[in-house]
Formats: sequence, C-alpha cells, structure tokens
Amino acid sequence: MRLTGKLLKWSEDKCFGFIVPNGGGDHVFIHKSAFSNKKRTPQVNDILTFSIAKDKQGRYCADKATFAGEKPASHAEKHVNKFSIYLAVLFLGAILVALIFGYLPINLVLLYLGASTLCFVSYAHDKNKAKRGAWRTPESTLHLLALAGGWPGAAIAQQTLRHKSKKATFRFVFWLTVIINISALCWLTSLNQMDESTSLLKMLFS
Repeated sequence: MRLTGKLLKWSEDKCFGFIVPNGGGDHVFIHKSAFSNKKRTPQVNDILTFSIAKDKQGRYCADKATFAGEKPASHAEKHVNKFSIYLAVLFLGAILVALIFGYLPINLVLLYLGASTLCFVSYAHDKNKAKRGAWRTPESTLHLLALAGGWPGAAIAQQTLRHKSKKATFRFVFWLTVIINISALCWLTSLNQMDESTSLLKMLFS
C-alpha cells in the first residue's frame, strides 16, 4: 500500500530524515537509499509517496519513496559503474603479476591487499552506520585509506555496496587519490629500475 506524507526533518550529512504521514500517526524514518530518484536532494516539506518496509533490525521505515509528481518505480534502477570494478581488479591482478616476476616487493603488494580489504570493510561499516543514523566515518578517513593504497577496495565497495557512489565532490577527491597513488607507485618503480640499471652498468664496466 502506498502512503503520502510530508518530509518533516532531513539531515543531508547523515542521509536520513522523518516523514509525517497525511492524516497523522507516528513519524516514519526514511533513508536516502529509499528514494527512487537518487539525483534529487530531499528538502523539508517535500511531499512524498512511499511504501512501508522493515530494515535489518526489524524496524518500520519508508521504502520506494517518490517525490510529488513523479511516477512510482517498483524497481529502482541501480546503475553499477563496472569500469571502477574492472580497474580495481585489473590493478590488483597487475601488481600480483609484477610480484611474481620480481618487479614489486611482497611487502608493497601486501600493503595494497591489506589496505584494500580495510577500505572495503570501512565502507561497509559506514553504510551500516548511515542506515542506523549513527556517527559516520569522516570522508577524510576514507580518502586517506584510498591514498594509502586501499583505493581498489574502495572502488569495488562504492559500486557493490552502492555507497559514496553518487556524491560528485567525494568522487572527485577519490579519483584524485587514485591518480596520486598510481603516479607515486610508477615513480617508485622507475627509481627502483634505475638503481638496478646503474648497478648493472657498474658491474659491466668495473
């Protein structure tokens, strides 16, 4: 059954708010993920049409919410950016191959794998806290983890968990950390190869 109500409160930082149903009754909790239109930012006093569902804790909340004038979508399209996932998997595969052929030290590869795992878990934990309305993980922390080598895990988490995958400013900074990290890896690798070449030349002409 579809209900109609007005958005009474909304926290953009925590991505949730409360709806007061037409005709009265208890306020209904709504998370941003419940909106069919992901591009529009909810505003206080917006008129919404929604269904009632239960979250993982068994609490009632709004689901499949649409703004006034929009057609309800029973199956909201969730676009997955496969490029991010393919890039992350390709990169992890590439550093493993580089390890096998001796181009990268095992400690560096383990750093990437460990940081990626930690980053994925951090995204999952942050999404869970967002649903519960708990204190969120700072975006700066997620960016630092990505910069430290966890960006493959972050890229996979953003798409598979549908978390932090829409906010333009966050995505811009995230991809900036990816570029910086890969550039630093290439620079360090080139220095290592240069040192090996110098050592070989010294052996040949000594």
